[in-house]
Amino acid sequence: MTTGQISGRRRLLVPLYVYPGTEPGAWRGVAARADTVAWVVFNPASGPGGAPEPEFAEAAGTLRAAGIPLLGYVDTDYGRRSHREVVTDLERYQDWYPVDGVFLDQVGSAPELLPHYRRLAVAARSLDARQVVLNPGVHPDPGYAAIADVVITFEGAWEVYQRLQVPAWTTAYPARRFGHLVHTVPADDCDLVLRTARQYGAEYCYATPGTGDNPWSVLMPQLRQGSEVC
Repeated sequence: MTTGQISGRRRLLVPLYVYPGTEPGAWRGVAARADTVAWVVFNPASGPGGAPEPEFAEAAGTLRAAGIPLLGYVDTDYGRRSHREVVTDLERYQDWYPVDGVFLDQVGSAPELLPHYRRLAVAARSLDARQVVLNPGVHPDPGYAAIADVVITFEGAWEVYQRLQVPAWTTAYPARRFGHLVHTVPADDCDLVLRTARQYGAEYCYATPGTGDNPWSVLMPQLRQGSEVC
């Protein structure tokens, strides 16, 4: 499934950072709302880990059966991880949990790192990644938008998100090229985040009330309760 084939309702980019062996309900909840989920970021161990895990393989199958594409999570450590290290993780995903695309996290934002990330994007696509998502978590140098299918231009707290300044260069791209991940959101305001993302020119988004080191371990209320997603 390519970006252009995702319907307008499928706007959620879900970082599903929970262990399926102890929280299978979270995975089932996401699968049940497949009509709203554009992608799930699939992250067994801050990457693919050192060996395949049966629980994650089964969970991946549940999401695939629901028609939800998976993005394999890979940490790039702001350009400090070598090309070979990142590519090894990409290869492991395709060997162990064949994924539809990649989610490169902790991406740099400066222009001098563009050649490194360009090479990684080429390598990912050569390994059958149909989607390359870069997550600098801020608005990077405009050159990053030319590398990726989607750039995550915000990751942070709701309080900060409400004051986000969107640079003018983003208007040269359609909204489907950008995504926002927002945590520490009051549960009643999660739908408001989705509307705000549209105002900021980002098609894809996710909102969670979660806080702390892993706010993404708390599922969005709409996915838990089956309520409407705007």
